Amino acid sequence: MKTIQAVTYPVHFQNESYKELSKLIEEKNYSTIFILVDENTLEHCYPKFIPNLATEKRIEVIEIESGEINKNLETCAGVWNVLTELEADRKSLLITLGGGVITDLGGFVASCFKRGIDFVNIPTTLLSMVDASVGGKTGVDLGVLKNQIGLFSNPEMVLVDDAYLQTVTPREIRSGTAEIIKYGLTYDVKLFNEIKGNKNLEIRDLIFTSINIKNEVVLQDPKENGLRKILNFGHTIGHAIESYFLESEHKNNLTHGEAIAIGMICECFVSAELLNFPKEKLKDVKQTIVSIYGKTAILKEDFPSIIDLLKHDKKNVNGQVNFVLLNDYEDYKLDCKVSEDLVIKSIEYYLS
Repeated sequence: MKTIQAVTYPVHFQNESYKELSKLIEEKNYSTIFILVDENTLEHCYPKFIPNLATEKRIEVIEIESGEINKNLETCAGVWNVLTELEADRKSLLITLGGGVITDLGGFVASCFKRGIDFVNIPTTLLSMVDASVGGKTGVDLGVLKNQIGLFSNPEMVLVDDAYLQTVTPREIRSGTAEIIKYGLTYDVKLFNEIKGNKNLEIRDLIFTSINIKNEVVLQDPKENGLRKILNFGHTIGHAIESYFLESEHKNNLTHGEAIAIGMICECFVSAELLNFPKEKLKDVKQTIVSIYGKTAILKEDFPSIIDLLKHDKKNVNGQVNFVLLNDYEDYKLDCKVSEDLVIKSIEYYLS
């Protein structure tokens, strides 16, 4: 078992971690255990999880509908109502068993219910393992605006079992890979090179390294006042594209990772224009990402709506969009100002 000490909670890997979870439940003497799932994790992950949970405490399962479209306050209200009906109290524990939507929403629900109950994250997708479950961010969307409502709140524990990856599609694996690429470009280029080379990738090692990087960053900057902003690389343009596709009736929804992959190409282009990020590396990033994700059709008539969504990015200050850009691999610059024209040129570069 590999264990990483995170900000204020342990991250446990695989088999022994279930014993740690059972130990936590007994030591804190929780009154009731609530497990938050969606229809997919209820069918595929819950049967794998529940035999490992050694407790005589009352267990209740709460199911919500899957998908980013359901990551909203209405769903939260539904969960809060169910918790109330099932007589949850301040000594209850909420376990999130699922991907990024379950993790983000479940942590937010727990942190607000009765002014906060304990929660444990058990991520079941690659994206949630390397990103959503670790770092203490919780939240939900406001309409199509990503994570506009939320707070910083740490789980009691994060339990990572890569066996759950057997339950997800190759598309979901690719989605999570985008966040690993982000860590590679901003913090440890060996990750990017391993993915680019695609030589006998050991997914568990990639997960371990990614979580370790995120913990190092969050430990130094838990509230995103400085260094932690690097974790937003690719997300400024990526989130705007993701939101636009989510609200459009004429577009197929993109996964979070697919949108962030586009955002990383665009923001590398902007970096090359403003900071002299090497052109050969820009080409390398684009070729690598397109080889994994292919191309998404974005029309010129889509540009104004995407630009408008950029104005609602959480990192904005005084109406100014703030970007994380790269001087080079592992060499970043925070709070960069970028014109709308250059953002449009970056999308055109992606499409070219």
